[in-house]
Amino acid sequence: QVQLVESGGGSVQAGGSLRLSCAASGYTYSSYCMGWFRQAPGKEREGVATFNGLGSLWYADSVKGRFTISRDNAKNTLYLQMNSLKPEDTAMYYCAARSSVYCSLSASSYNIWGQGTQVTVSS
Repeated sequence: QVQLVESGGGSVQAGGSLRLSCAASGYTYSSYCMGWFRQAPGKEREGVATFNGLGSLWYADSVKGRFTISRDNAKNTLYLQMNSLKPEDTAMYYCAARSSVYCSLSASSYNIWGQGTQVTVSS
């Protein structure tokens, strides 16, 4: 029953915006670390942004100033607002969670994953 479902991906031209959503069900994740990861073909999965159970945020240097992570505990949903998108942002984006109040940069430490949503940014 525990699952994460991403939505909001799509194709956009460089400089455009998208908002990704991750709906959680089957558990209460208000105290969990939640994060967004992305993976482009042939590349390793990398952390994009995290939101820990105490409200602390982290962003990868490559997206600072452009992306904003947020969570709505009432709606049990995690968001990623992506502005000023660049072609290098093209990837499959995944939301993830782990049963800890604290986050980790390591994807291997997250035990709950969504199915992914594709983001394609054209030049």
